[in-house]
Amino acid sequence: MVRPTQPMMARLRLTTKQVNGGYYKGNRTGSMGYFAKNGSYVIDWKKVRTYNVPENLNDFKLTPFVTKLMPPTKSKYTKEIERNGRFVTVEKGLQAQDYLDIWASDNGPEVLEYERRDQKRSSFVRAKQEAQRLKLEAEQENAEREKAARKAAFRQKMEAKKARKRERAQQAAQEGETTP
Repeated sequence: MVRPTQPMMARLRLTTKQVNGGYYKGNRTGSMGYFAKNGSYVIDWKKVRTYNVPENLNDFKLTPFVTKLMPPTKSKYTKEIERNGRFVTVEKGLQAQDYLDIWASDNGPEVLEYERRDQKRSSFVRAKQEAQRLKLEAEQENAEREKAARKAAFRQKMEAKKARKRERAQQAAQEGETTP
């Protein structure tokens, strides 16, 4: 029978979705009690973890990993703020730009490749924007030409209308002269 290797087993861990009801995987903290029939949780005090602290902690020979006397580590991420007319240096959290700067300093070739692609993209975007601008200008010029042509046609119509009115008026005046 073929079985998956240990690293593959780590990737194929059993989940609650792969098993029938009643399977509870947990998170490796251990049980500290049990669920009663009514749905409540009953703590079993025999299972609860207790930690024995030495009585004379100051005289105890084993020491913690970090001494209590160590001053807090200063952060290299600081910012200057003004308080009461004086500039004070205050620590700040790691910002996104700080992370990107660190990543860029650690990954030089990738950064150069990214910048090259970004320049290529930006030149493409600039060319596309220029083409859109030229197209928009051409459309505006065409619209202005059409508007001017419509105005000219309207003027011609109005002038023709006025000319016909004048002709009718002249004909009426001539007919009025001829008929006494």
